Formats: sequence, structure tokens, C-alpha cells
Amino acid sequence: MRTALGLVEFKTVPVAVEATDEMLKASEVELLLASPVCPGKFVTIISGQVANVTTSVMKAIDAAKIFLVESHVLTNVEPSVLPAISGTTQVDKLEALGIIETFAAISSVRAGDTVAKAANVTLIEIRLARGLGGKGEVFFTGQLGQVEAASQAAEERLGRDGGIVSSVVIARPHPALWSVLA
Repeated sequence: MRTALGLVEFKTVPVAVEATDEMLKASEVELLLASPVCPGKFVTIISGQVANVTTSVMKAIDAAKIFLVESHVLTNVEPSVLPAISGTTQVDKLEALGIIETFAAISSVRAGDTVAKAANVTLIEIRLARGLGGKGEVFFTGQLGQVEAASQAAEERLGRDGGIVSSVVIARPHPALWSVLA
């Protein structure tokens, strides 16, 4: 049973691998992702009970030192977040389209969780830095008012710490976009 996600982004691969090992040894957690992302960064995502995830993330912070980009513990994560990270979400209809770009890769997971909780929208994908210069992106769809509300909620949550690069809401995306995003 997943009750929390631990997200850690590192500036260098060797330190990240060592810190990820320490995270896994520190507490009973499940490793969901441990992967290099561009440009030369590394992302680790774990799940488990809140206390265990918190302990493991704190261990990673200690191990990473100056090589930490950022870290988060997300509780009660919206179930649609994990399929969006893995790119396995099935979306039948593209309505209004929301796109949020974050400075750090793992901030996109926070943005996706916020979007999914804030309004009746469907997460299409959460992209973690691959081909994005180390940034993250969230794509989501739904009725225009819902997409606008979700985007605003993410901007408010991540805007407090300067996590968002930009965001847009497209009321009626061209049908050709569907083939690129689906």
C-alpha cells in the first residue's frame, strides 16, 4: 500500500546512485524509479509509508550534500500520477489542454499531483527532464474551466518556491496535437 512518494533529484550520477542505495537501506520503501535524466542529472522515486519515505529522503539529502537539486515527500498521491510518469495513461478525448513546465524534473510530479487533486482533469503525461534540458512538464486535459482551475492551483503551490517556468491553457487545441500528445 503506497501512502507516500519520495522524490529526489541529484546534480550528478555517482552521488545519486550512492544516495539511492542509502535511501533503500535506511527504511522499508519500494524503488519506483532510479534513472539518469538530461543533462547529467539523476532522479530517484520511492514509495511506502510516510515515516519510512521521510526517513529515506532525509538520508538522501544528507548523502547528496551539494549535489542535491531538490527533494519532496508527497502524501496521499493522486492515483493517476504514477501512470502519467510512466506514460501509460489512456486518454480518449483531448479537450482543453493544460501544460506546465517546471525548473526541476521532480517538481513536475508535485505539479501533476496538485493538478489532479485540484480539479476534474485527466493527466496525460508527466515528463521528467528527458529531452527537456533538466526541466519537467505536465500535460493534462479536461473541460476548460477545470483545466484553468488546475493550472492556477499548481501555479500557486509551486509558485511559492519559484518552481514553475511557464504554463499555458489552450481552450481548443488543434486535432493534430492529439497525435503528438496521445
